[in-house]
Amino acid sequence: MTTPEILHHPHARRTITALSLPGLIRLISETDDNGPVSRGSLGATFDDLTCHQLRHALDAARDFGVVYADEEAQPASYRLTRSGEDLAEGYDTVAHRARTHQYPSPSSDFVTPVQSTLHLLARVPDAHQAPKDDGARDRLEALNAVLGPHAARALEVPRVALATWFQEHPQALPPAAPEKEHAA
Repeated sequence: MTTPEILHHPHARRTITALSLPGLIRLISETDDNGPVSRGSLGATFDDLTCHQLRHALDAARDFGVVYADEEAQPASYRLTRSGEDLAEGYDTVAHRARTHQYPSPSSDFVTPVQSTLHLLARVPDAHQAPKDDGARDRLEALNAVLGPHAARALEVPRVALATWFQEHPQALPPAAPEKEHAA
C-alpha cells in the first residue's frame, strides 16, 4: 500500500479513533516533551486524568507499541519507543496544522486540536477523492462549513503525517481479513 492508501485499511478508522484518546495524546506528548515518566509519579503528572483514563491510555500505548516500562531505570519509568517518538512527531504536525487553521477554535489546549483533527481524518474523504456516499458528502460539506471550502485540502498535511506513521509502524493496524475468492 502506498502511504495515503493505508488510511483505507479496514481497521484504520478504528485505530485513528483510538489514537485520538485524550489520555494517549497527553501520555505521548508529555513523555516526548519532558522525557521518561516515573511510574510512581503518573498520577501527579497526569492529575487531569482519572485513574481509568490513565490506565486506558497506558494499555492503548502498550498495544500500539509506543511506550514501554523501563524496569532498569531508577525509578522505574515509562519511555517512548521509536514508534512513540514518531507518533509524538505526528501529533505535533497535526496540532500545528490545526492551529494554523484555528481548528476547532482560535484558542485551545494541545489535546483538543489533535483529537478533533484525528476525528476528522477518520471521517472525511481524501481531498483527491470524490465522496463515495451521501454520508461522506454530508461530512465534507459540514467540514467545509467549519473550515472553509478547502477543508479537505487543509487536512492533507495531517493525513500524510498519520499515513506515514501507519506505513512505518504497520503493527498499529491489525491484519485485514483476506478477501474471499468468489466462485465463478
